[in-house]
This record gives sequence, structure tokens and C-alpha cells, in this order.
Amino acid sequence: MQKTTTPTPDPWDQGTIAEQDPPAETPKKTRVKTEAVRSQAPAGLAAGEYDLEGLMSDFPTATQLERFVFDETGIVLSLKGRANKLKYQVAMDALNGQEIDAKFIGAENPYIDKSDLVPVDPIRDEPARDATLPDHSQTQNLFVCNVVPHPDFNMRSQDKKVSCIFRKYKNGAISYQVLGPIEPQPSGEKIDKYGRNRPEVIKMIDPRTGEQTAVREDGTMTPQGKKLRAMMQSFRVNNSNQWDTWIDREFVSLDETVKNNPWDLT
Repeated sequence: MQKTTTPTPDPWDQGTIAEQDPPAETPKKTRVKTEAVRSQAPAGLAAGEYDLEGLMSDFPTATQLERFVFDETGIVLSLKGRANKLKYQVAMDALNGQEIDAKFIGAENPYIDKSDLVPVDPIRDEPARDATLPDHSQTQNLFVCNVVPHPDFNMRSQDKKVSCIFRKYKNGAISYQVLGPIEPQPSGEKIDKYGRNRPEVIKMIDPRTGEQTAVREDGTMTPQGKKLRAMMQSFRVNNSNQWDTWIDREFVSLDETVKNNPWDLT
């Protein structure tokens, strides 16, 4: 039996190369156009997930309704005292993402019970400025002292100080004005529903005086002005004191004539 061998092709042969079958064509790739799918809200929310009947049956009081809306949306509503149907309509609109009228928007967390809070006295208006004083545009000099003893006895016993500004005007008048600070002070004591001791009320210790007269234009002093001058004179500045050095100062007005001839007294 004879073996047949396939001749090895000669790489140096310049003869005609045997024809080969053409390579199979590579199929062309085709692009398929895809469209982005838009996200859609759940059917329940799009159609209005909350209704009046459900809210009225689940939340019979305004407080419960306010708390539920706050938990779900973070919106604070003011519903107490509103007409029954109106408050549920407002709550439903808030839950369903509708715009709410500003008059129904509250300011306090609905979970805070006001009966548990310590009441705080309101800050009074600052006393009126003395009408006999000149306008501030006529100020000659001013001085602020931050170590004036507090007008309130209890605060003074704790060595509390206040800030007081002194103004001297061009006509010779001097004023004083206590600027503060305003400090909260617990007053009284009571036991809350949890058995804890707490202040009965927080009072605001307000030392402000408004701008008042210490020295009048004619040089006479008010009773309070005399006391403040005596106090400021007790604060030493080298061989003098703060009243004479920084408050009751004297300034000389100069003009071109005085600069050229300081000896003319006419």
C-alpha cells in the first residue's frame, strides 16, 4: 500500500499560484436605535394617593393630621381651628404635592407640646430717646465703657456689667445710654408632668435705657448724670480720670485766621 503525501509548497516558486476560494463576506453590523424610557410616577401618586375619606377616618384631630403631614412631607401646617373640610383638603393637597397657601403654613414642630415649654417673657421696647438732646450729627465725641455695674440688683450681686455709651455734643450737653446685654433669667419653680423641676417663667433682664441726658446744655446735671459722673471719675487714667479725659472733653475749633494769628482775640 502506497502512502500519498501532499507536496510542500515551495516559497521560492515564482510560478502561478493556485486560485483559492474567495473568503466569505463578513456580515455588516446594523445599529438599532433605542429610545430612553422615561421614569413614571407610581399610579397611586399620579392619581392622588390620599383622599379626604381616608384622612378623616385615620386622623380625627388636627394635631394628628399635622403630625402625619409633617412625617410624610416635612411641611408644617397650621390647621387648628380651621373648618373641618378645609383642613382635610389642605392636608390632602400637601400630601399630593399641590401648592399650599402661605396662610396654612405653620412655624412650630407639631410634636412640640407648648404646655411642656417654659414660657419666656417678651423683650420690651427700648425706652424713648430724650427729645431735648441734639441730633447725633452734632456729636463732638463719644466714649463706650463696658464695665458699668448692672442696674439690676440680682445681676449686680453676681458682678454683672453693662455697656454704656456717653456722647458729648457740640453745645455742651452730655448723654448716656445703656446698650445691654439682655439676659434671660429663670424665675420661680414648678414640677412638670414628668415630675421634673423647671422654671415657672424665663424673664428677660433688659438694662437698656435709651439715650438720656446726663449734663444739660447749660452745664447743670441730672440726678442720674451726677451718679454716673462720680462713678466714671473713680476710674483713673494716669493723673486724671475717665470722665474728664474721655467724656467731658474740650475741643478748640481752628480756622485759617487762628492758624495765621493765634494772638487776635477779636
